Amino acid sequence: MKKIIVGLGEILWDVFPTGKVLGGAPANFAYHVNQSGCEGYVVSAVGEDKLGREVLKNISDRKVPHIIQKTGYPTGTVKIIVDRNGVPSYEITEDVAWDHIEFTPQMEKLAQNTSAVCFGTLAQRNEVSRKTISRFFEAMPAESLKVYDINLRQHFYSKELIERSLRISNILKLNDEELDMVSKLFILSGNESEQCRQLMRDFSLETVVLTKGTEGSRIVTETANSLLPTPKVKVKDTVGAGDAFTAAFIASYMNGGSMETAHRYAVNIAAYVCTKKGAMPPCDYTNVNL
Repeated sequence: MKKIIVGLGEILWDVFPTGKVLGGAPANFAYHVNQSGCEGYVVSAVGEDKLGREVLKNISDRKVPHIIQKTGYPTGTVKIIVDRNGVPSYEITEDVAWDHIEFTPQMEKLAQNTSAVCFGTLAQRNEVSRKTISRFFEAMPAESLKVYDINLRQHFYSKELIERSLRISNILKLNDEELDMVSKLFILSGNESEQCRQLMRDFSLETVVLTKGTEGSRIVTETANSLLPTPKVKVKDTVGAGDAFTAAFIASYMNGGSMETAHRYAVNIAAYVCTKKGAMPPCDYTNVNL
């Protein structure tokens, strides 16, 4: 049986000047997990509106298993502007459906069969969804992986929220800008490897995954420190590339791959996603080679 890996949190429309595409880090993560050979579930919420109906159709068309509630709040949107280098900036709508994800018996049953879950900071900005994430974790098997893809956006985070999230996680994923922010918050010292190891010690993490855009990526464990370059590709946009990296790494690792194998696969998948428009390009990722 395929391992169940869950993306828990926001699902939304990324609204570009040229139109909208489905997004939200947990939803992107679940999609890429599916493309990488595991059973990736997205758990979130939408509004009872046109955008919500379009989300559900989009997810169904992509054949992504899901528990997506309908709420009385509007479906989430994010206005995205991409600069000339393909790097996005975000304007995130507040008090939307994914801020109000309720814990349900169906969700509890899924949690009991989940091998790994990926969550972030953004979906915890509201107490309702924050409590649901906690209850989901409590229902998961003790040996399951909790992946904290930190995803710091705008003002939707605090030191206390980040610290709490780190303490309930096994794996931390962040990018170089987020490492700088976390280093200031928690007074980390030394080079990036030393900062990653300090985070591991301070918060009992097993692994830190650090992506650095065109400068490569690093994966640090207690016994290893893997650094790989980023493949040179023609970039359409980088939206969702980090989510693809995380999903590919976790899926490969959960399917028995070594850290080095999982890292190489994640690098290639993230680079491929950068060559496409939007966060969920269609492709059988098991055949991606760069």
